[in-house]
Amino acid sequence: MTKSLHDRTIALAGVYQAAYLVHQIATRGMTDSAALEASINSVFKLDAPSTEAVFGDVGGVITGLSTLKRQLSEKHADTMQITQYVVTLLHLERKLARQPAILERIATGIRQAQQQAEHFSVTHENVLANLADTYKNTISTLTPRVLVQGEHGYLNNPDNANKVRAILFAGIRAAVLWSQCGGSRWHVLFKRSALLAETEKLLAGLRH
Repeated sequence: MTKSLHDRTIALAGVYQAAYLVHQIATRGMTDSAALEASINSVFKLDAPSTEAVFGDVGGVITGLSTLKRQLSEKHADTMQITQYVVTLLHLERKLARQPAILERIATGIRQAQQQAEHFSVTHENVLANLADTYKNTISTLTPRVLVQGEHGYLNNPDNANKVRAILFAGIRAAVLWSQCGGSRWHVLFKRSALLAETEKLLAGLRH
């Protein structure tokens, strides 16, 4: 992967998209289907030729780019919750990189889910359940765990619970991409204006 600001912004938008989708399910019990499909599909794009290709194209993270723009320019209660998810996912990715045994189990789980996706679809309940199970048995064993805040009625629904874990899996995949593109907490803290400018540029390109 190249390590340009363009690539880092797309990768970070992938993390923010996952965080936003989790927040939607937790608080509304539903989420954007196109964004969900792009995020879940990214888990299976391990050998993509470019950063954009991980999500299909830049349009695959339009929800993430819109969320990232909002996060970089506003401060609201709901955006703070999304930011917390992102911070935890980025932290977990760094821990995961030092756990080769867990990474191998994740690779096995991804292969199994991919076989299912070829027979059904990437957002089929069986695929989501498989990814959720892999997440629960691997990434969820690390600390800090992602503490999802929302309505108990939505979060206690088994299908929603699987969907949330599968999306968090996609968030970790985007965090891996962010790291591969040279991203770090330093960039988020001290390159906010550059990230915002690139985010706005990418969004403007999608609107034409």
